[in-house]
Amino acid sequence: MTDYPQYSIVIPAYNESTRLPATLQSVVACIRANAWRAEVVVVNDGSTDGTAQVVRDFARQAPEVRLLENPGNRGKGYSVRNGILHALGDVVMFTDSDLSAPIEEAERLFGAIEQGADIAIGSRWLEKSRQTQRQPLYRQFFGRCFNAVTRAVMGLHFADTQCGFKAFTRSAAQTVFQLQTIERWGFDPEILYIALKRGLNVVEVPVSWAHDERTRMSYLKDGMKMLEELAIIRWNALTGRYSKQIETALRTGESRRQG
Repeated sequence: MTDYPQYSIVIPAYNESTRLPATLQSVVACIRANAWRAEVVVVNDGSTDGTAQVVRDFARQAPEVRLLENPGNRGKGYSVRNGILHALGDVVMFTDSDLSAPIEEAERLFGAIEQGADIAIGSRWLEKSRQTQRQPLYRQFFGRCFNAVTRAVMGLHFADTQCGFKAFTRSAAQTVFQLQTIERWGFDPEILYIALKRGLNVVEVPVSWAHDERTRMSYLKDGMKMLEELAIIRWNALTGRYSKQIETALRTGESRRQG
Protein backbone atom coordinates (compact mmCIF):
# COMPACT_ATOMS: atom_id res chain seq x y z
CA MET A 1 0.00 0.00 0.00
CA THR A 2 1.40 3.42 -0.96
CA ASP A 3 -1.55 5.81 -0.69
CA TYR A 4 -1.71 5.96 3.10
CA PRO A 5 -4.56 7.76 4.85
CA GLN A 6 -3.82 11.12 6.40
CA TYR A 7 -5.84 10.27 9.50
CA SER A 8 -6.54 7.08 11.41
CA ILE A 9 -9.40 7.07 13.92
CA VAL A 10 -9.19 4.19 16.40
CA ILE A 11 -12.30 3.15 18.34
CA PRO A 12 -11.92 0.53 21.10
CA ALA A 13 -15.10 -1.51 21.52
CA TYR A 14 -16.32 -4.07 24.04
CA ASN A 15 -19.93 -5.26 23.72
CA GLU A 16 -20.89 -2.14 21.74
CA SER A 17 -23.26 -3.69 19.18
CA THR A 18 -26.04 -1.29 20.21
CA ARG A 19 -24.02 1.92 20.16
CA LEU A 20 -21.67 1.27 17.24
CA PRO A 21 -24.02 1.73 14.26
CA ALA A 22 -24.80 5.34 15.20
CA THR A 23 -21.17 5.98 16.16
CA LEU A 24 -19.80 4.67 12.87
CA GLN A 25 -22.46 6.57 10.93
CA SER A 26 -21.39 9.82 12.63
CA VAL A 27 -17.69 9.19 12.13
CA VAL A 28 -17.97 8.22 8.47
CA ALA A 29 -20.31 11.14 7.76
CA CYS A 30 -17.77 13.53 9.30
CA ILE A 31 -14.93 12.02 7.27
CA ARG A 32 -16.86 12.42 4.03
CA ALA A 33 -18.17 15.91 4.84
CA ASN A 34 -14.62 17.14 5.47
CA ALA A 35 -13.13 15.13 2.58
CA TRP A 36 -10.61 13.62 4.96
CA ARG A 37 -8.40 10.86 3.62
CA ALA A 38 -9.05 8.68 6.64
CA GLU A 39 -9.57 5.20 7.97
CA VAL A 40 -11.59 4.02 10.97
CA VAL A 41 -10.13 1.12 12.94
CA VAL A 42 -12.59 -0.53 15.32
CA VAL A 43 -10.80 -2.76 17.83
CA ASN A 44 -13.04 -5.53 19.15
CA ASP A 45 -11.93 -6.36 22.69
CA GLY A 46 -13.26 -9.91 22.91
CA SER A 47 -16.91 -8.87 22.83
CA THR A 48 -19.55 -11.50 23.60
CA ASP A 49 -22.32 -9.78 21.67
CA GLY A 50 -22.53 -8.97 17.96
CA THR A 51 -19.97 -6.15 17.98
CA ALA A 52 -17.67 -7.75 15.40
CA GLN A 53 -20.51 -8.55 13.02
CA VAL A 54 -21.90 -5.02 13.32
CA VAL A 55 -18.53 -3.67 12.18
CA ARG A 56 -18.25 -6.17 9.32
CA ASP A 57 -21.75 -5.35 8.11
CA PHE A 58 -21.11 -1.60 8.29
CA ALA A 59 -17.78 -1.91 6.49
CA ARG A 60 -19.53 -3.41 3.45
CA GLN A 61 -20.96 0.02 2.61
CA ALA A 62 -18.19 2.10 4.21
CA PRO A 63 -14.70 1.17 2.96
CA GLU A 64 -13.21 3.62 5.45
CA VAL A 65 -14.01 1.14 8.24
CA ARG A 66 -12.03 -1.96 9.16
CA LEU A 67 -12.15 -4.40 12.08
CA LEU A 68 -9.21 -5.42 14.27
CA GLU A 69 -9.65 -8.28 16.74
CA ASN A 70 -7.92 -8.57 20.12
CA PRO A 71 -6.90 -12.02 21.37
CA GLY A 72 -9.74 -12.07 23.90
CA ASN A 73 -10.75 -9.38 26.38
CA ARG A 74 -7.60 -7.43 27.25
CA GLY A 75 -8.82 -3.98 28.28
CA LYS A 76 -9.14 -0.48 26.86
CA GLY A 77 -5.43 0.29 27.07
CA TYR A 78 -4.53 -2.83 25.11
CA SER A 79 -7.25 -2.08 22.56
CA VAL A 80 -6.07 1.47 21.97
CA ARG A 81 -2.45 0.35 21.66
CA ASN A 82 -3.36 -2.49 19.30
CA GLY A 83 -5.39 -0.18 17.08
CA ILE A 84 -2.85 2.63 17.00
CA LEU A 85 0.13 0.38 16.29
CA HIS A 86 -1.76 -1.15 13.36
CA ALA A 87 -3.11 2.17 12.06
CA LEU A 88 -1.81 3.49 8.74
CA GLY A 89 -2.39 7.24 9.04
CA ASP A 90 0.10 10.08 9.29
CA VAL A 91 -1.93 11.33 12.27
CA VAL A 92 -3.49 8.75 14.56
CA MET A 93 -6.19 9.41 17.15
CA PHE A 94 -8.46 7.42 19.40
CA THR A 95 -11.96 8.18 20.60
CA ASP A 96 -14.40 6.42 22.88
CA SER A 97 -17.21 4.49 21.22
CA ASP A 98 -19.86 6.66 22.89
CA LEU A 99 -18.48 9.78 21.15
CA SER A 100 -18.75 11.77 24.37
CA ALA A 101 -16.56 14.24 22.50
CA PRO A 102 -18.27 14.67 19.10
CA ILE A 103 -16.06 13.44 16.27
CA GLU A 104 -16.24 16.92 14.70
CA GLU A 105 -14.00 18.05 17.59
CA ALA A 106 -11.20 16.00 16.03
CA GLU A 107 -10.49 19.05 13.86
CA ARG A 108 -9.29 20.84 17.00
CA LEU A 109 -6.79 18.05 17.71
CA PHE A 110 -5.66 17.87 14.09
CA GLY A 111 -5.20 21.64 14.10
CA ALA A 112 -2.90 21.45 17.13
CA ILE A 113 -0.85 18.75 15.38
CA GLU A 114 -0.58 20.91 12.25
CA GLN A 115 0.69 23.78 14.41
CA GLY A 116 3.56 21.68 15.73
CA ALA A 117 2.29 19.50 18.56
CA ASP A 118 3.44 15.89 18.65
CA ILE A 119 0.40 14.95 20.71
CA ALA A 120 -2.91 16.77 21.20
CA ILE A 121 -5.15 15.68 24.07
CA GLY A 122 -8.78 16.66 24.50
CA SER A 123 -9.72 18.30 27.79
CA ARG A 124 -13.11 18.55 29.47
CA TRP A 125 -11.86 21.01 32.08
CA LEU A 126 -9.98 23.78 30.26
CA GLU A 127 -13.30 25.32 29.17
CA LYS A 128 -16.05 23.90 31.36
CA SER A 129 -18.69 25.75 29.35
CA ARG A 130 -18.07 23.31 26.51
CA GLN A 131 -19.54 20.45 28.57
CA THR A 132 -23.04 19.96 27.20
CA GLN A 133 -23.93 17.30 29.77
CA ARG A 134 -21.86 17.10 32.92
CA GLN A 135 -21.02 14.03 34.96
CA PRO A 136 -22.87 13.43 38.24
CA LEU A 137 -21.17 15.23 41.11
CA TYR A 138 -19.73 12.04 42.59
CA ARG A 139 -18.03 11.19 39.28
CA GLN A 140 -16.68 14.71 38.98
CA PHE A 141 -15.31 14.42 42.53
CA PHE A 142 -13.57 11.08 42.01
CA GLY A 143 -12.30 12.14 38.59
CA ARG A 144 -10.74 15.32 39.92
CA CYS A 145 -9.25 13.48 42.90
CA PHE A 146 -7.60 10.94 40.61
CA ASN A 147 -6.31 13.72 38.38
CA ALA A 148 -4.83 15.50 41.43
CA VAL A 149 -3.09 12.31 42.56
CA THR A 150 -1.83 11.73 39.02
CA ARG A 151 -0.42 15.25 38.84
CA ALA A 152 1.33 14.81 42.19
CA VAL A 153 2.69 11.29 41.66
CA MET A 154 3.53 11.47 37.95
CA GLY A 155 4.39 15.14 37.62
CA LEU A 156 1.78 15.57 34.88
CA HIS A 157 0.57 19.13 34.55
CA PHE A 158 -2.54 18.48 32.47
CA ALA A 159 -6.03 19.47 33.61
CA ASP A 160 -7.54 16.28 32.19
CA THR A 161 -5.48 13.13 31.70
CA GLN A 162 -8.42 10.74 31.27
CA CYS A 163 -10.41 12.21 28.37
CA GLY A 164 -10.67 9.48 25.72
CA PHE A 165 -9.92 11.81 22.83
CA LYS A 166 -6.26 12.07 21.90
CA ALA A 167 -4.28 12.48 18.65
CA PHE A 168 -0.65 11.75 17.78
CA THR A 169 1.75 12.23 14.93
CA ARG A 170 2.69 8.86 13.51
CA SER A 171 6.20 9.04 14.97
CA ALA A 172 4.94 10.02 18.44
CA ALA A 173 2.30 7.28 18.40
CA GLN A 174 4.77 4.57 17.46
CA THR A 175 7.24 5.71 20.12
CA VAL A 176 4.75 6.07 22.96
CA PHE A 177 2.57 3.03 22.37
CA GLN A 178 5.46 0.63 21.80
CA LEU A 179 6.61 1.54 25.32
CA GLN A 180 3.16 1.35 26.95
CA THR A 181 2.65 -1.44 29.49
CA ILE A 182 -0.70 -0.65 31.18
CA GLU A 183 -3.54 -2.47 29.42
CA ARG A 184 -6.64 -1.24 31.23
CA TRP A 185 -8.08 2.10 32.39
CA GLY A 186 -4.84 3.54 33.76
CA PHE A 187 -3.04 3.69 30.41
CA ASP A 188 -3.69 7.41 29.83
CA PRO A 189 -1.27 8.69 32.51
CA GLU A 190 1.33 6.21 31.29
CA ILE A 191 1.31 7.35 27.68
CA LEU A 192 1.43 11.00 28.77
CA TYR A 193 4.30 10.27 31.14
CA ILE A 194 6.20 8.47 28.38
CA ALA A 195 5.57 11.36 26.00
CA LEU A 196 6.99 13.94 28.38
CA LYS A 197 9.93 11.72 29.30
CA ARG A 198 10.78 11.38 25.61
CA GLY A 199 10.63 15.17 25.16
CA LEU A 200 7.50 15.18 22.99
CA ASN A 201 5.39 18.33 22.70
CA VAL A 202 1.98 17.58 24.29
CA VAL A 203 -0.74 20.21 23.89
CA GLU A 204 -4.03 20.16 25.81
CA VAL A 205 -7.03 21.25 23.72
CA PRO A 206 -10.49 22.15 25.09
CA VAL A 207 -13.22 20.05 23.46
CA SER A 208 -16.98 19.79 23.69
CA TRP A 209 -18.05 16.82 25.75
CA ALA A 210 -21.22 15.17 27.06
CA HIS A 211 -21.36 12.53 29.81
CA ASP A 212 -22.86 9.19 28.80
CA GLU A 213 -24.66 7.39 31.63
CA ARG A 214 -23.82 4.03 30.05
CA THR A 215 -20.13 4.31 30.89
CA ARG A 216 -18.80 1.04 32.33
CA MET A 217 -16.08 2.52 34.51
CA SER A 218 -16.43 2.03 38.27
CA TYR A 219 -14.63 4.78 40.14
CA LEU A 220 -14.29 2.61 43.26
CA LYS A 221 -13.11 -0.67 41.70
CA ASP A 222 -11.32 0.74 38.67
CA GLY A 223 -10.04 3.74 40.63
CA MET A 224 -8.18 1.48 43.04
CA LYS A 225 -6.71 -0.45 40.12
CA MET A 226 -5.58 2.77 38.49
CA LEU A 227 -3.77 3.83 41.68
CA GLU A 228 -1.95 0.49 41.57
CA GLU A 229 -1.07 1.17 37.95
CA LEU A 230 0.42 4.55 38.87
CA ALA A 231 2.84 2.67 41.11
CA ILE A 232 3.71 0.38 38.18
CA ILE A 233 4.43 3.40 35.99
CA ARG A 234 6.75 4.85 38.62
CA TRP A 235 8.56 1.50 38.88
CA ASN A 236 8.88 1.28 35.10
CA ALA A 237 10.42 4.74 35.10
CA LEU A 238 12.88 3.87 37.87
CA THR A 239 13.99 0.72 36.06
CA GLY A 240 14.49 2.49 32.73
CA ARG A 241 11.58 0.86 30.90
CA TYR A 242 10.68 4.11 29.15
CA SER A 243 14.23 5.04 28.15
CA LYS A 244 14.81 2.36 25.53
CA GLN A 245 13.38 0.66 22.44
CA ILE A 246 12.78 3.85 20.48
CA GLU A 247 14.57 2.76 17.30
CA THR A 248 12.98 -0.70 17.52
CA ALA A 249 9.59 0.92 18.01
CA LEU A 250 9.88 3.06 14.90
CA ARG A 251 11.14 0.22 12.73
CA THR A 252 8.33 -2.06 13.91
CA GLY A 253 5.68 0.56 13.15
CA GLU A 254 6.95 1.20 9.65
CA SER A 255 7.15 -2.49 8.84
CA ARG A 256 3.48 -2.82 9.76
CA ARG A 257 2.63 0.07 7.47
CA GLN A 258 4.50 -1.42 4.56
CA GLY A 259 3.17 -4.95 5.07
